[in-house]
Amino acid sequence: MTILAPLPASPRIACVLVAAGSGQRFGADTPKQFLSCAGRPVIRHAAETLARAGILIQPVGEAAPITAALAGVPHRPPVPGGATRQASVRAGLEALATDAPDIVLVHDAARPFIPQGTLAALTTALTTNPGAIPAAPVADTLKRGANGLIAGTVDRTGLFRAQTPQAFRYPLLLALHRTAPEGATDDSSLLEAAGHGVALVPGHEDNIKITWPEDLTRMERILTPTLLPRVGTGYDVHILAENRRLILCGIDVPHERGLAGHSDADVGIHALCDAIYGALAEGDIGRHFPPSDMTYKDMDSAIFLRHAGDLVRAKGGTIANVDVTLICERPKIAPHAAAMMARLADLLGIDPGRVSVKATTTEKLGFTGRMEGIAAQAVAMVLVPA
Repeated sequence: MTILAPLPASPRIACVLVAAGSGQRFGADTPKQFLSCAGRPVIRHAAETLARAGILIQPVGEAAPITAALAGVPHRPPVPGGATRQASVRAGLEALATDAPDIVLVHDAARPFIPQGTLAALTTALTTNPGAIPAAPVADTLKRGANGLIAGTVDRTGLFRAQTPQAFRYPLLLALHRTAPEGATDDSSLLEAAGHGVALVPGHEDNIKITWPEDLTRMERILTPTLLPRVGTGYDVHILAENRRLILCGIDVPHERGLAGHSDADVGIHALCDAIYGALAEGDIGRHFPPSDMTYKDMDSAIFLRHAGDLVRAKGGTIANVDVTLICERPKIAPHAAAMMARLADLLGIDPGRVSVKATTTEKLGFTGRMEGIAAQAVAMVLVPA
């Protein structure tokens, strides 16, 4: 039985991120860990998860592609890998020796998805064990084959599929790597061979190692969040006044009067902002830009709409489409509609094909019919992660 010293209350954790493989089985010109998956390099997904957890990352592999793939993610300088995976891990462990952590994880860069709860489960297991790995039980019937025929059925009782990151007390793993012969298929086998216990924590079916092209396709589906459609509506009114420019949907429209208001009174943008804020359950434009704040006096409403679009992106969402209806007798909107749609699309950072601007009248009824003011209503559909 291994006698373990207590870990610190807040142990220092580092991860050897192994990215030295060539990925020959995958068959691509670029090593699989640097291929794009869900918009980012494969290696970056795991690195971002580790960095968010406050784990020091020690990459192993060719420096140039690693540095490019991890730009903006905190990590130590990459160290070259060895001729085998075991040699590459040992190189990463040695690079950490000058400022040794309490716990070291070893993770394959070709496993982009580290499931929620895995890191915490591994750390907890190390309080009573020198090593721990995530492992998923084998569910399929296993067959032994020879010459294209079944040669026998393998009893799957007690069989597990080992995954990474694997976690260890750092001093022990380093010592074992310095003395162990080559040939270990994973790091936990070094502890097994030396008689140390290794705990199993629950693995996850989505923690797959990208080996074949179809694995990359599956991982794209896993890492692409499910987006839910959400709809918001907006409505705004401003009075027409002398000596004011008429700004509608970001466009200066020639007219004898303009709209009065605290800002530039762009009734179309104000309604659209409320629609986007409503879809996000973020209140209305007054919540974000109070009319009592003189900072926004005569402000260009483009600033408000950019803020609404940025808020969608900050939540990991996207704007599916927006629709604005301007309600007035005059001026005629049709000659300006194309410019308005282009301007709104530019402010929101979306394709103009997702933007609609149209107009209607009230058949000379009400305040718009009497040309006392202009109204606008808007609808916005946004897609946000579930």
